[in-house]
Amino acid sequence: MERNYILFDTPARDLLYPFTYTRPVAACRVGILTIQEKWEQWLKAPVCHFTISYLQEKYPLRLGSANTEHVLINGHIVPDKALVTTIAALKAGQELYKNNHLLVKIVPGNDLTLPAEDRKNYTRHVATIDLPWHLFTMNDTAIRDDFAMLTAGRTSAPIPASNQVTAPEHVFLEPGAVVEHCVLNAATGPIYIGKNAHLMEGCLVRGPLAMGEEAVLKMGTKVYGATTLGPGCTGGGEIKNVTMFGYSNKAHDGYLGDAVIGEWCNLGANTTCSNLKNNAGEVKIWMEARKEAWNAGRKCGTLMGDYSRCGINTMLNTGTVMGVSCNVFGGNFPPKFMPSFTWGGGDQIAVYRLPEATRDAAAWMGFKGREMTEAERKILGAVYETVVKNE
Repeated sequence: MERNYILFDTPARDLLYPFTYTRPVAACRVGILTIQEKWEQWLKAPVCHFTISYLQEKYPLRLGSANTEHVLINGHIVPDKALVTTIAALKAGQELYKNNHLLVKIVPGNDLTLPAEDRKNYTRHVATIDLPWHLFTMNDTAIRDDFAMLTAGRTSAPIPASNQVTAPEHVFLEPGAVVEHCVLNAATGPIYIGKNAHLMEGCLVRGPLAMGEEAVLKMGTKVYGATTLGPGCTGGGEIKNVTMFGYSNKAHDGYLGDAVIGEWCNLGANTTCSNLKNNAGEVKIWMEARKEAWNAGRKCGTLMGDYSRCGINTMLNTGTVMGVSCNVFGGNFPPKFMPSFTWGGGDQIAVYRLPEATRDAAAWMGFKGREMTEAERKILGAVYETVVKNE
């Protein structure tokens, strides 16, 4: 019987704000790939999303015929061989749990609410993305796992002789990648350079590093391990243990560490982001959905939602959270929590009105040759209604 794979969001999706304001959990990137892309690689089949209503137009739910088995998979889960093998053995009417959390449910036909007839417990380890800082704390392992999966049985494009390379067997260049006069140390972790990505002259890289398609590292960039630049991203200055989802820029000098940057973001020249408190204490992150601060460990930098930007010389304090579509500027430290559609910084905080925010987000997308879709406009409007009008 044909199987249709669906990644579903749980109510805990709101703990991943600001990133899940604009995408399902499984559309978040960790490692080289998004969670969705990992599942598609493992399953050798397309997957779709079952998420909140205002996201379904961009991330549609596809149902099969009455004879289709729908495999509902918790969208927080990072797949591995053992779990995929277990799912393949499940039958219609069965569901899989780990510590009373639903992992997988097999539903015959199109009624996704149909109760299961047989509940099984899964005893192996399950990796899940539950909190926003997991997107960088788990990035090292995720890059290594994705690298092994994507490069298995394949041969890298030639590494030009102008580069100084340690452990070249752990460096993989996709077709069209340009890497000249750089220092690449893959002894500390694999280095993956995607299609048509470009490392300009003088880049110093310690793996693991993942460069998405058409991503760029500017001249002289220093990259420390466990860093991902998603497709279309630009990196510069000093970057360490950062996950950038896609199409975002940190193109100039300044430090960014232990951070997550969404899509279509821009950090102005000399923006510097602290990731460690002066007293080396626990970093507290404001959890918007719970309206309280949670400990995120001793190192946590900036968490920046989609379409957000900061001006030149911006200083972001340890554990700063910036929502969707913020425009931050000024010479003082901005607040450590800036809700979506914040305009200004320091003592000059206002609301970034929706028409102007949408206009400007579309203009930034235009820099990278993309047009904002109607579905994306609706998502911004829904976030605005949720965050601004409900305050």
